[in-house]
Amino acid sequence: MNEQVAISAFETARVSEMRQTLADCAASPDGAPQGLPGYFYNDPAFFDHECRTFLRDGWHCVGRADEYVEQGDYLALELLGEPLIIVRDKDEIKALSNVCRHRGMPLAEGQGNANRFVCRYHAWAYGTDGTLLRAPRMKNAGFDAKTCKLGTFPCVQRFGFVYVSLSQNPTDIDVELAGLGALIGRYEPEKYVTVHSDSEVWNCNWKCLVENFMEGYHLSVVHPQTLHGYTPTGLSKKGPNGVGFTSYFANYPDNIPPRGEGAPGLSEKERHRSTLFAAFPCQVVSVAASLLVSLNIRPLSPTSIRVRWSMSVYGDNLDGDTIDQRIALWEDVNREDREKLEAMQAALGSVFATGGPLAEEDYEGTVRDFLLWIARQDAA
Repeated sequence: MNEQVAISAFETARVSEMRQTLADCAASPDGAPQGLPGYFYNDPAFFDHECRTFLRDGWHCVGRADEYVEQGDYLALELLGEPLIIVRDKDEIKALSNVCRHRGMPLAEGQGNANRFVCRYHAWAYGTDGTLLRAPRMKNAGFDAKTCKLGTFPCVQRFGFVYVSLSQNPTDIDVELAGLGALIGRYEPEKYVTVHSDSEVWNCNWKCLVENFMEGYHLSVVHPQTLHGYTPTGLSKKGPNGVGFTSYFANYPDNIPPRGEGAPGLSEKERHRSTLFAAFPCQVVSVAASLLVSLNIRPLSPTSIRVRWSMSVYGDNLDGDTIDQRIALWEDVNREDREKLEAMQAALGSVFATGGPLAEEDYEGTVRDFLLWIARQDAA
């Protein structure tokens, strides 16, 4: 017991020290921004602190609304250790607890369509609204089916995405994303149709992928064959940021044609670039005239994440062969990023991983926005 108390006291002191370091990094001058030391990306105690606080309170993207069109369409997933069922119930998309109210058995697996969820342990059955429909042989005098409804979590739709929070009193998502509509609204993101999704585990910290996706500094170095020709580092420009998001523009060279016509209200500049944004804490997106790619990041441990990425298309601009080529391209892009992030993760425990200076606004201003957001959440 004394050893456990000592470990707990050490972890508490460690987290307190790291929170002060976070605040100090956030307070660095605008003209001399500083990145976080490596231990912020692998420390178990700080990861637990993140999960208990702003990660649990925040809004997490769990897919596109068009993935849940028919009554009973569902996806089972785990978010910060909480088993969930995202399901279409009549005119709503709901986030149900994927835990039977009898003995705690998970009810659903994978993705599919169901008119009810039946526990494979004792055959309790629930409707898509979470109501207990059947509990065989239950003659307990204290049993009341009305009190055995599945738990629910806040679930909303914005820009064609479905967001869930594990907090019963989450932050106001419209405050968090205020200004994002002005940035991507003319692309009409709610009209894109999902054509592909995949899921895999990456061996890196969740913050590493958010930062990587949201800066153009690495594009020409890490992606010389896949992205440099379309979105070279030198043409990257910082975009707007808000309370809970940041963005940048990956502009195309003049000799590169637009990637499809897209929505009728798009400007020529919007057609001639990819607009990338992060909806904090764990969603990163690239939207172009005809193509939208979203990576939903689910932290598993200090050094591992589950990445579910999807590709959606606008209208019928792209034929089947072109879509297949874009899927293959993004598979290569994700592989290139994953290789670099996993190699970096292995080195972040070094005593010399002290956190370096960040590049100028157009290249890593988004990384600073993310750091400032984490610091504000932590201070709150």
